[in-house]
Amino acid sequence: MNVINIPEYLVDKYNVPVPRYTSYPPANFFGKEFTEKDFRESVIRSNKDDQQNISIYIHIPFCPQLCYYCGCNTHITRNETMKSKYLEALKQEIKMVRPLLDPTRKVSQVHWGGGTPNSLNIPQITGIMELLRENFTFIDSPEIAIECNPAHLDHAYVDSLIILGFNRISLGVQDFLEDVLNTVNREIPSIPIDDFVKQIQGSGKAKVNLDFIYGLPHQTVASFEKTIEKALAIGPDRMVTFSYAHVPNIKKSQAILEKAGLVGPSEKLRMFENTYEMMKRNGYTPIGLDHFARPDDELAISLNNKTLHRNFQGYCTRETTGQVYAFGTTGISQLESAYAQNAKTVNSYIQAISEGRFTTEKGYLLTSHQKLIRHVINEIMCNYFISWKDTATKFNLQDSEVFKLIRYDEEQLSIFHEDGLLTSSNEGVTVTELGRFFVRNIAASFDPALGQAGKTFSKAL
Repeated sequence: MNVINIPEYLVDKYNVPVPRYTSYPPANFFGKEFTEKDFRESVIRSNKDDQQNISIYIHIPFCPQLCYYCGCNTHITRNETMKSKYLEALKQEIKMVRPLLDPTRKVSQVHWGGGTPNSLNIPQITGIMELLRENFTFIDSPEIAIECNPAHLDHAYVDSLIILGFNRISLGVQDFLEDVLNTVNREIPSIPIDDFVKQIQGSGKAKVNLDFIYGLPHQTVASFEKTIEKALAIGPDRMVTFSYAHVPNIKKSQAILEKAGLVGPSEKLRMFENTYEMMKRNGYTPIGLDHFARPDDELAISLNNKTLHRNFQGYCTRETTGQVYAFGTTGISQLESAYAQNAKTVNSYIQAISEGRFTTEKGYLLTSHQKLIRHVINEIMCNYFISWKDTATKFNLQDSEVFKLIRYDEEQLSIFHEDGLLTSSNEGVTVTELGRFFVRNIAASFDPALGQAGKTFSKAL
């Protein structure tokens, strides 16, 4: 089974806190000195950047109950009045941002995340989608994706999503074992997951992801292997296996799980190692940290072409991704030169919008040097390769200048090389298959800001 057979000493050596690098700099570098004025100016400036496609993120924070493992920003409620007020504010925010954007730019991607987006009813989702289509021009085949909790789905709801144009539906399964789901306070679906997958794939208009989390209480290497076996029998288009990030200092509810017992780093890595081998054996291509896709999937093709990209919504291709404009609480806009995060609470978000203000709570303005570092880390995290020549050309620098800015450390790279994690040449750095399990550590070696005081990250494994 364990063809890769990761040595135990590597697990001990590299299981240290490092960023996930869904952005660079990471989100805990964002500051409150970034103002509403900065956001407005950044959006206007984004019209002149190279990346002209628009990606839209819609955040629906509402959940009917709290899953104890969750690290997302959520609002636990079943209050329909609250939801209605929030959606009106969200629509208004879209109308406030739209005039700042060049009308010739097109939307290539829409992603609904949460929270639980399918806690909304279909008329509510329809209202937002109609507003987007009224205010933006879309490319011919945009990706329109939504995250769903299968415990709150039925077949009519799925049919309605497909009619609305959703062509990628992610089902947050997390695990098939009821004991695991009960322990983490995750509701159990009443309709079998394979029924939804057959329905979505059978439509011929949409594809389906199955999302899992490993490292939860009551999971074992053997039990998670059975979960993946069942998922493979179902046959999704993509699978995602997230490593549970235990940060109770940030998410207090996670402390509840400590009473049930947490999975150790070695066992956790074996779960992913087994998953990796099983997915490959069944024809899926490993993508980045935690995704797997069929070989004819655009992500697999993009990886082969070294054009894979990543943002807060996950992995994507450079062809479909764009600068991200986020709407709703805690949404993070990812622009070429800035990050901007909205207010975290529903009430403060609604209040700001009602007063005609953007809800910018914090953000970050990137320097040209940080854009270069972001590029290097993104290439390592996504495409497992960085070309020094291409990077120098892209940023109009000499190779030596690139090395200086990324804190190029030959000694550290030689350690990675000795451990079998990468190969290095004058052309660039290539992450080995073994190195993919430690890609966060490798990416961190090119991060000059790592180690700044007061920054907390989850462990690599």
